[in-house]
Amino acid sequence: MTALVLTLGASALPGQDLESISLPPPQTEGGKPLMEALKLRRSTREFKRAELSDQALANLLWAGFGINRPESGQRTAPSAMNSQEVDIYVALPRGLYLYDAKAHELKAVSAEDLRARTNGQPGIKDAAAVLIFVADLSRLAKAKPELRPFYAEFSAGCISQNVYLYCASAGFATFVYELDRAPLAAAMKLKSEQRIILAQAVGYPKQAQSASSPR
Repeated sequence: MTALVLTLGASALPGQDLESISLPPPQTEGGKPLMEALKLRRSTREFKRAELSDQALANLLWAGFGINRPESGQRTAPSAMNSQEVDIYVALPRGLYLYDAKAHELKAVSAEDLRARTNGQPGIKDAAAVLIFVADLSRLAKAKPELRPFYAEFSAGCISQNVYLYCASAGFATFVYELDRAPLAAAMKLKSEQRIILAQAVGYPKQAQSASSPR
């Protein structure tokens, strides 16, 4: 009986059939100059069906909220009192992952493809990845409770803009959109102190753009 219970319990573990992904080091040199990337920054809602390589994911996530100062663990986007309260969940065709910036890897969360469940807009299911920005408000312990959501939303906005600029530099398509938070939070099995801020779809543009990107 004990063995049966253990077997049944193990089968319910989230991400059991999904392996974590160890990402290659980000390519932190090259790309378009900042002013050119700002000129090209835009929202694009139509994607070509193609998956991102591990290198492209590594670059994208590092640009968004990776560690750029290893000696202090600080990141490419600001956060109030260095709380680092925003996590990036990555919905891919193969499943849902959590970006671990310190280990620079994608931690397996669920084998379910949640891209289309973030929003019913046409095209989202064609995006190579959907980034879901989730704030853990418990990490903002030094902030006044009434200010914590504001700080988290500010941080998520900065991360999103980093993603926009990386996509402009690398020739990817991206856009930010609203989503139905309650059912998605349930599907992601988030804790009560976790709050979904927004989602951002990323992928190859349906119409080719004049920029090189890692394949």
